[in-house]
Amino acid sequence: MSTLLQIRNFWLPWVTTILLTCASDAGAQTGYKVTDLGTLGNDNMSCAMTLNDQGWTAIQDGNAAPRQQDAIGTLLNGRDAIVINGVQVDLGTLGGKNSFMNWGEINDWGQIVGYSETDALDPNGEDICGFGTHLTCRPFLWQDFHMKALPTLGGNNGQASAINNRGQIVGFAEDGTVDSSCLPNATNNRIQLPVLWENGKAHALPTVGSDPDGVAYWINDLGQAVGQTGNCSQTNHHAVSWTRDGASALLDYGTGATAWGNNNRGQIVGTVGSADGKTQTGALWQNDTLTVFGLLPGDFGGIASGINDKGQVVGSNWDSKFDWSHAFIWQDGVMTDLNTLIPASSNLYLTMANKINERGQIGAMAIVRSGPDEGNVHAILLTPVNESVGRSVAEDVPPHPKSNAPVNANLILQRLRLGRSGQ
Repeated sequence: MSTLLQIRNFWLPWVTTILLTCASDAGAQTGYKVTDLGTLGNDNMSCAMTLNDQGWTAIQDGNAAPRQQDAIGTLLNGRDAIVINGVQVDLGTLGGKNSFMNWGEINDWGQIVGYSETDALDPNGEDICGFGTHLTCRPFLWQDFHMKALPTLGGNNGQASAINNRGQIVGFAEDGTVDSSCLPNATNNRIQLPVLWENGKAHALPTVGSDPDGVAYWINDLGQAVGQTGNCSQTNHHAVSWTRDGASALLDYGTGATAWGNNNRGQIVGTVGSADGKTQTGALWQNDTLTVFGLLPGDFGGIASGINDKGQVVGSNWDSKFDWSHAFIWQDGVMTDLNTLIPASSNLYLTMANKINERGQIGAMAIVRSGPDEGNVHAILLTPVNESVGRSVAEDVPPHPKSNAPVNANLILQRLRLGRSGQ
């Protein structure tokens, strides 16, 4: 029985949604129905990392120390899950306690990729999964309710980031050699190369210039992958696009850039360091042109992480205190705070928007504002509805709710496990 039929036959739906009911004098504008996907078991933090065109959502769940759910700190545990019709199902592991994901794309066949601990200690003392266990960390493919490890390039560790509808998978894998660009005290000190997995085999992708390391974060259905290459110490890195012609560095200001996602039209989104090197902003690359996004009032920087074939972009901003401040959608050259497009009565404040599918649904996360789960972080699914929004939630809550999560480059990568951990 196929994955799709198994899920349809055996998983009963339960959905907690909030419907938009307000109206105003303004013209018609797309608002969003909010589905709170909660957390897995007793975990106190969860994030919808990505979703397919059916709205099936890949979730990363975790447990942090009390009052650290929305902060940089030690993640006590982590598990990947799939959510269909509101039901979270644990994907399991490859033998260790924890699994997690980069963006962890789920394709329209229900296949999911990510990374998981095994039950074996890493012989070099590395901690690529980032949970402090120093167990080997392997990329995985989950399908038909089974998690399977993907091969590396000869090293012990790797991570899978995305899978397209052709079954092509991208991420990174170690080749086993020591990385001379790492600092002397680096925990993770082996070469990490960008990888394309196809037909069960790992193929190293080229880096740009003299960069020794890299990671591919996303791949569209045409086989174009995007990500970054750089060095172990992350002193500089380049946004990269991989096609049949090889690797191409994308335009930036010489202060670092990362490509997080692309669509089937060849548009690429990501993050670009500002010319003065003080912050990062969301960006769009198309037709050899770099468009740097503006910021919402009070914000200091941002990241653009997802784009669909309509050119709708989603991402997240932070303020001058390096606190997450707004999840946003960017379309037709305009950035809009997603909190203004959900009901004023919502008990959720959207702090991150990760990916958007072809139906316009968005995988996100939000801080719970009150009640038994106050302060916890929940995975959220936003579904567009054609209604005008009268009063926005931003009028009823402080502009920056409690969140002390710094979002400079290295901390973003470690918080989301989107890069080398345990330096």
